[in-house]
Amino acid sequence: MSAETFAGLSLPALRASLERQGYVFRGSLPDSPKRFADGARYRFEIPSCEGPRVLEAVLDEARSLGVPVRRVSQGSGVAMLSDRELDEMARLGAAEGLEISLFVGPRAGWEAGALAHVSDMPFGAIRGSDGLAWCMAEARRAAAHGIRGLLVADLGLLGVLAEMRAQGELPAEMLFKVSAMLPVANPAAARLLGQLGAGTLNLVSDAPLAHVSEIRAATALPIDLYVESPDDMGGLVRHYEVPELIRVAAPVYIKLGLRNAPVIYPTGAHLGDVPVNMGRERVHRAAHCLRLVEELAQELAEQPSEKRPADLAVPVV
Repeated sequence: MSAETFAGLSLPALRASLERQGYVFRGSLPDSPKRFADGARYRFEIPSCEGPRVLEAVLDEARSLGVPVRRVSQGSGVAMLSDRELDEMARLGAAEGLEISLFVGPRAGWEAGALAHVSDMPFGAIRGSDGLAWCMAEARRAAAHGIRGLLVADLGLLGVLAEMRAQGELPAEMLFKVSAMLPVANPAAARLLGQLGAGTLNLVSDAPLAHVSEIRAATALPIDLYVESPDDMGGLVRHYEVPELIRVAAPVYIKLGLRNAPVIYPTGAHLGDVPVNMGRERVHRAAHCLRLVEELAQELAEQPSEKRPADLAVPVV
């Protein structure tokens, strides 16, 4: 038999094959009718893109593997980037039509005190009014260097930044991305975060499809979902679920972390090429997910060609 005999099976065909053997599937969840501004159901996000060197490596790997990366995010924080690095990140993002989302810090998990070392500490919480003021300063600094996407992990800070945006103290197009450190696990949380000013929501990475569908019904905001998460976030790998997640959650950012990888926050020269190599491997994982979509759910695979969709927080330079 030729290789073609075994290629090209869709998920419905594979399910039908199992049903012929007497197995049954759970009831189908509804398709999400919602889309990104350019009509796309899904986009790829590469997280932990910690500086210009990592961003360049990610873009190079994405071109090499044909992965349409639309957003990168960074976890070390605005404060860990020099003015030159901020300018370079903004320049690269603007040139590529790429959304750049930088973490606003500092955060509780890095501060003095015993709670910083407790495993269930709300790592992204902002401590005290001084902490809020420091984050406001970093948000303004990022905006001054052309960044238009900020990663937020504290409810109070989200409200403060939204008010700054409303008062013209931040650009009107600044997008607030809710961090995986403030994950959404139910529809009410999704709706509340939207009311507070969130522009995109991170779900708990192990959310079952039924919960994802419930959350999608409650909000039109884009959903961000790790389909492979770092070990300190559970280390799950959900690659084969990507087609169904796209169908149920659209518009959704498919987000690739790395299992079995070191924690690299805050990043610096002391880590050598580790962050760069991790960035390349995340794109490799994204290529694997793209292959699965193309093989198992071809009807979902087509990506619009519009270079700068209106809903992307592309830097301004």
